[in-house]
Amino acid sequence: MAEKEDQDEQTIANDLVVTKYKMAAEMVNAILKDAVGRCKPGEKVADICEFADKQLIEQTAKVFKKEKDLKKGIAFPTCISINNCICHFSPLKTDPEVVIKDGDLVKIDMGAHVDGFVAVSAHTFVVGASPDNKVTGRKADVIMAAHMAAEAALRLVKPTVVNFDVTDSIQKACESYKCKPIEGMLSHQLKQHVIDGEKSIIQNPTELQRREHDKCTFEVHEAYAIDILVSTGADAKGREHDTRTTIYKRTPDTIYNLKMKASRQFFSEVDKRFGVMPFTLRSFEDETKAKLGVVECVKHELLDPFAVLWEREGELVAQFKFTVLLMPNGPMKITGLPFDPDCYKTEYSIEDEDLKTLLATSASRKAAKKKKKKAVKAINEEVADVLPSAPAPAAPPATAVKS
Repeated sequence: MAEKEDQDEQTIANDLVVTKYKMAAEMVNAILKDAVGRCKPGEKVADICEFADKQLIEQTAKVFKKEKDLKKGIAFPTCISINNCICHFSPLKTDPEVVIKDGDLVKIDMGAHVDGFVAVSAHTFVVGASPDNKVTGRKADVIMAAHMAAEAALRLVKPTVVNFDVTDSIQKACESYKCKPIEGMLSHQLKQHVIDGEKSIIQNPTELQRREHDKCTFEVHEAYAIDILVSTGADAKGREHDTRTTIYKRTPDTIYNLKMKASRQFFSEVDKRFGVMPFTLRSFEDETKAKLGVVECVKHELLDPFAVLWEREGELVAQFKFTVLLMPNGPMKITGLPFDPDCYKTEYSIEDEDLKTLLATSASRKAAKKKKKKAVKAINEEVADVLPSAPAPAAPPATAVKS
């Protein structure tokens, strides 16, 4: 049975699969850029999350219209986590308002999928920052730490490399800026309809976590979501406060006969609309019924919650996430917004010689030996009328940014 499943699995060895990943990525990049632009003083976090989610749904609906059974939509609901909030903050209309302020350190995280092929991305910035109004102090330190850790990871996630090599390089990059990766956070392999594949990269593991985490080697034709989360905190641990959890994901192969009618109706809608992809309670017309129905589903492990995590008050957390496809001619980074180091001034820089050497290497792919004509044609036909061309991510710096 396992052999048959392996044979049936669709990977980026197939040109059309690459096309679908790229479609989702182009949409995510464009919508993420728009969401960043909307993060201005006085704007409500809930309004921007709702806007971005609506765009993700509308844009993915425009491709592969003729294939009625092909699933597409949100792969991860829009989250906007500010300052010491680590991740998964995606408020409901009925939750207390959170308003963006000048100088806030903002992290936006989102994802889309086409036929279950997922593209996710996260970007960190400071509201009001510019080359003429540089970010300094610990905000600059943590953002540069996360950015350089992501650049190191991009250069290491390639065939024959072991996951713990990435773990160690992330650690070194963060320590250069007197910061730490958030303990135990994972970057996962992506597969069709799977956002948390069995292969993963752990960051800042405890000794026990490191012993228990499976060692693995990256292979060609695999896809990964690389998620870097970095803190100014001394212990860099995520904590749950009393913030409402709003994002959930259906657990595979779990069966339980729900007792409450509201729970059964809610779970049926989840299964029909979202399948195994994460979703937010904000997407339900009646939030009150959704909040009621989700309780029994979580209690009996039909749904996994994505709890909102926090650092200690006064600390800061930065995040960069990108999707990378391990192609035969090199890793292909398909999501991520341009990063402007001129907006940040830090007294620190990369000092580890091995890490300097790694960051000095190019992250660009080698020129392909043959053109992927079918893939290019499919992208042109499906995407041309859907979105204006999304800007290509800026080329990463060749060396560590100096203060």
